[in-house]
Amino acid sequence: MAILKCLLVVSASIAQDAGEILDRVDRNMYSDTKIVESSMTIHGRRSSRTLVSVTYSAGDEKAFTEYLSPPREAGTKMLKLENQLWIYSPSTDRVIQISGHMLRQSLMGSDLSYEDMMETSRLTGVYDAEVTGEEIVDGRQAWMLELTAREEGVTYQSRKVWIDKERFVPLREELFARGGQLLKRTELYDVKQIGDRWFPTRVIYRDMLRQGEGTEFKIESIEFDAGIPEHYFTRAALRQ
Repeated sequence: MAILKCLLVVSASIAQDAGEILDRVDRNMYSDTKIVESSMTIHGRRSSRTLVSVTYSAGDEKAFTEYLSPPREAGTKMLKLENQLWIYSPSTDRVIQISGHMLRQSLMGSDLSYEDMMETSRLTGVYDAEVTGEEIVDGRQAWMLELTAREEGVTYQSRKVWIDKERFVPLREELFARGGQLLKRTELYDVKQIGDRWFPTRVIYRDMLRQGEGTEFKIESIEFDAGIPEHYFTRAALRQ
């Protein structure tokens, strides 16, 4: 009986620790608002191309992105309001809503989907976490966490995440479908201290269901808790 009570206490402690780890990660990775200037290099089998953009986001529900280069994509804009997504194409001067199965399509030919762009919720709000081990990742001591979605309908039903023990940022992640199939793999690098938080500024995304050498996302500048005019988060901003 005493052994059983001890095991229950240890199990509860591990579960609590996992939740606390995930909460620390959320505090590093998320903010009320942020402005991000970034480049996204899509490595194809024969060639690569780089897109430059600026994104304004507020919480989990609002995001506005404008592509600045190359010329072919310059002026393309995307607006997310809660679970809705619109794209403006300057070449056709049309606004299109992306919904349903279209959300699973590739974003600008990259290893990310439109669903990935929509996934901005804090992990603690979507997943239950369990510490499953420890490992060295790129010379850093890391916890291995398994995340399981509390509800159906999320993009990734489960995740495996390797969390830096000291800085509480993800170093590697594997994303799975409901049936257990590995869909995406991400590797996070160049962790920098920005104010009172740690943040990875380079991410390699790999869609495991397609050919190619992955997509590299680099943050050129980022401002947390920035003042963003509300008009950015309106459909009128797509044509401005």
